[in-house]
Amino acid sequence: MSRLLKSNLRGFLITQIRMSSDQLGELGKGAGKGGGGGGSVREAGGALGKRQAAEEERYFKRKEQEQLAALRRHHEEEIDHHKKEIERLQREIDRHKGKIRKLKHDD
Repeated sequence: MSRLLKSNLRGFLITQIRMSSDQLGELGKGAGKGGGGGGSVREAGGALGKRQAAEEERYFKRKEQEQLAALRRHHEEEIDHHKKEIERLQREIDRHKGKIRKLKHDD
């Protein structure tokens, strides 16, 4: 991926995380601002709430990394496909050029 695309994607993801964390309130400190508490453990706050919040953050970070890796693989596969297509088309061009040379030679 280009640096600009990576930068834009990273910026977008950070913005999304910040927006969602604004709705949550401080992680592990009980119910958030968005109206939903996120479950009884998080609503209670304390050490268990902080632990669950940390586990959720790790989970979503891991999911994000998996999605980025899958996207990277997809683009690499697309690049390989297009390179092979270019090679195939170049062979076709060379074949046609050979026919033209043969026609010129036959004149």
